[in-house]
Amino acid sequence: MENIKRVLSYVRRAVDDYKMIADGDNLAVGVSGGKDSLTLLIALAELRRFYPNKFSLCAITIDMGFERTDFSAVAGLCGRLGVPYHILPTEIAKVIFDIRREPNPCSLCARMRRGALHASAKGAGCNKVALGHHFDDVVETFMLNLFFEGRIGCFQPVTYLSRRDITLIRPMIYMPEKDVRYFASKAKLPVVESTCPANRHTEREEMKKLLATLERQHKGLRQRIFGAILRGGVGGFCNFGRLEGIKQYEEEQTK
Repeated sequence: MENIKRVLSYVRRAVDDYKMIADGDNLAVGVSGGKDSLTLLIALAELRRFYPNKFSLCAITIDMGFERTDFSAVAGLCGRLGVPYHILPTEIAKVIFDIRREPNPCSLCARMRRGALHASAKGAGCNKVALGHHFDDVVETFMLNLFFEGRIGCFQPVTYLSRRDITLIRPMIYMPEKDVRYFASKAKLPVVESTCPANRHTEREEMKKLLATLERQHKGLRQRIFGAILRGGVGGFCNFGRLEGIKQYEEEQTK
């Protein structure tokens, strides 16, 4: 598949650095239908073929209950990859927008989706859930916590949830979003467009635009923020020498 080697280079580095996959693991990929989760799904399906620690894989979609959301193309992709696919129907959209009429729905929605995903993964016999957060998500989350909560923090590459007895892994933390976008386009991934009313009207979207503006004025800003996260050990991140590799690749792309 087009450019899969580039994707795998990022994913395997993260998996190896943070020991994300052990022999015999059963992984569930949280598949929203967006470019990030579909890219991760394909990468792990390919990694499964040759990674020394053998693991099984399935894909889980939490259907929010929005009208006109069709996951049939995602099901077709999973069939071609040989990955079992589960869709969990929910009424999360109805609860948030119709019943509670949440003015700021994203936080509650995220909690409900995570709870449904974790329960579904456990029900499928999985001990780990793989999420499609990438390099830019790391930087944006760090800045969101700083701007809106006044704290230094970020999600972790690997998180064990004791109450669920399940581990979350994020194998794409080294992969810039522009590479995800490029791969999704070249591979013609069956991206399912979000029909959520709050889509593109969130604090994260505001931060994404702010960072893009600052990046145009100060080249390499995201890499420097990511470097600070690594060197400071924020959220369990560690400096394994990967920052220089990412920086070098970014410089190559601008030549």
